Amino acid sequence: MKKDVLQLPEGYGLKAVIDLQKNKKQAFAVNLCALLIAAVMVFIAAQFIPISSAYTGPISGLVKLCVIIAGMVAYILLHELVHGIFFYIFSGCKPFYGFSGLYAYAGSNAFYCRSHYIIIGLAPVVIWGLVLGVINIFMPRDWFWIVFIIQVINISGAAGDIYVFIRLLNMRGPVLVKDAGTSMEIFAYNRDAEEK
Repeated sequence: MKKDVLQLPEGYGLKAVIDLQKNKKQAFAVNLCALLIAAVMVFIAAQFIPISSAYTGPISGLVKLCVIIAGMVAYILLHELVHGIFFYIFSGCKPFYGFSGLYAYAGSNAFYCRSHYIIIGLAPVVIWGLVLGVINIFMPRDWFWIVFIIQVINISGAAGDIYVFIRLLNMRGPVLVKDAGTSMEIFAYNRDAEEK
């Protein structure tokens, strides 16, 4: 059997549903973690480069604000594009994209094994974290915070992906994940079900 499949194989049953739009308790915990991550990142960075440095330099604060907004929009779209690329790499199944409220999402109709889904989930934060980190190193001091704010959104915004990663690590045995974009279903292999 291929690791990633387009139809749920026999012997697998629904183990868990993760839906941060409907499960308010999960959503609260993930959003609280995201805020804590953002606060810690901003606090640590401010010890080295004051936030006020963003208002210095030859370019006006309004231009920098527009760059931050454009960068945030571009980042959100690129984040979901990376999810979609990895969906396709592992299954050959064309991903789909959409918006739900304030959130953009990527989804797939395929079922992914644990290791592939972990890569799919964490790829954007790792790839864009490295890209933004390199950009930040070469930016002038007065542009540090403009790029770093997008990095904060990258890392804190991945709290949901990290939550799913932790849930998958804590599950025993083979699992398959189907990600509808706004929610996901995790199916676990049940040997007893196959024997019946």
